Amino acid sequence: MERRRSAHEIDMTHGPLAGKLLLFAIPLMLSSLLQLLFNAADVVVVGRYAGDAALAAVGSTTALINLMVNIFIGLSVGANVVVALDLGAGRAEDVRKDVHTSVTLALIGGVLLTALGTVLSRQMLVWTSTPADVIDLATLYLRIYFLGMPANMLYNFGAAVLRAQGDTQRPLYILFAAGVLNAGLNLYFVIVWQMSVAGVALATILSQYLSAALILACLVRDKGLLRLDLKKLGLDVAVVGRIARVGLPAGFQGMVFSISNVVIQSSINAFDNTAIVAGSAASSNIEGFVYASMNTFYQTCLTFSSQNYGAGETKRVDRTLLLCQLYVTITGLVLGQLSVVFGRQLASIYAPGEEAVIDQAVARLRIVSGTYCLCGMMDTMVGVLRGIGYSVIPMVVSMVGACGLRLVWVATVFQMFHTLTVLYISYPVTWTITALTHLVFFLAVRKRAYAKVSRPAAQTTAVHLKKAHAA
Repeated sequence: MERRRSAHEIDMTHGPLAGKLLLFAIPLMLSSLLQLLFNAADVVVVGRYAGDAALAAVGSTTALINLMVNIFIGLSVGANVVVALDLGAGRAEDVRKDVHTSVTLALIGGVLLTALGTVLSRQMLVWTSTPADVIDLATLYLRIYFLGMPANMLYNFGAAVLRAQGDTQRPLYILFAAGVLNAGLNLYFVIVWQMSVAGVALATILSQYLSAALILACLVRDKGLLRLDLKKLGLDVAVVGRIARVGLPAGFQGMVFSISNVVIQSSINAFDNTAIVAGSAASSNIEGFVYASMNTFYQTCLTFSSQNYGAGETKRVDRTLLLCQLYVTITGLVLGQLSVVFGRQLASIYAPGEEAVIDQAVARLRIVSGTYCLCGMMDTMVGVLRGIGYSVIPMVVSMVGACGLRLVWVATVFQMFHTLTVLYISYPVTWTITALTHLVFFLAVRKRAYAKVSRPAAQTTAVHLKKAHAA
């Protein structure tokens, strides 16, 4: 017997998949793009109204921010997988424990990140060779930005919980409201109050606290299994362990990716040319929109694979992977090539009239964004592997392939041919090698993984969800 589903929920384990994947992915894609607008709005406003130094200061912090937050973002991935598995397998009481533990982890993680980020900001910028003319502004931006980490974590964990049941619409509405607030405050603080990087950082964290409050309201008011009771917040040790088994490898993988990107950012900074740093920052922001669109299908593959694997629907796991690979390839090719074709126009949004900055941005876009579909294919393979319970091996493969090889490239090939082109080529080379390795591993473990679950066994537990929902 199937349980009743809310208006925001998608039935991932029954019916045609192609349309449901897009129904899940499109609001998620729009949410990701809106979230990116937080930082893009910062970069555009400071580039237009506060100068190249402020633009370089904000742009040079992206890799460091990602380095700090990725371990906890990885844990939110673990929360998404655990909730989706329990929903698919019909474990109602476990779902409730998952929700309360996830929100508690978000609060703890946010406080820790605030403490670490505000204390270590300047030293981390020194370690990454941030130019002397921007380091003070970059430090100020980081210290204010990290004050918003509790809200950042609450939103990401809360959205991960909602996505586990197919709800990608409410996070979209929330981010739209927060994005409008962020854009308005950016303009007000920078143009009216002349606050430069401090203004855009303050606008960002205020919008993050709005999104956190709204996502918590969704969970508190939920009428089903995802309902959050603030009095019951706490850590269930067993749930933490399950989240950590998926989330920590994902988080460590993200951290190592960020370390490799920090190394590349340091190599860019070492050219000691503000136009190069600013151009790379502008290009990176443009690339971010392509990546966020592709990453939607990683998250879609992860969630649908988790629920169907928990329900024993292994054929649907295979079809989910094939369809998501098709969607991500098309998305990466189309958006990646469009960003190259319109590169000058897009870069001029960030640095109007600054031809040297625009030239540097276009040079990076041709290499990185032009081949970005390879990155999307790589990530989608990771999504299905995590969805069926494999998180450590994808982490190792990604660390060695996409990160380790990139560091080796910087230490060897880049040192022999010391140009930005050679530095940027490290991206498509490592994406290709890592994607192929993930595919080989999936084919090797697929049969054994599928043998662990059975559809009849999963169906017998589904009745518990109906009873719990009725209660």
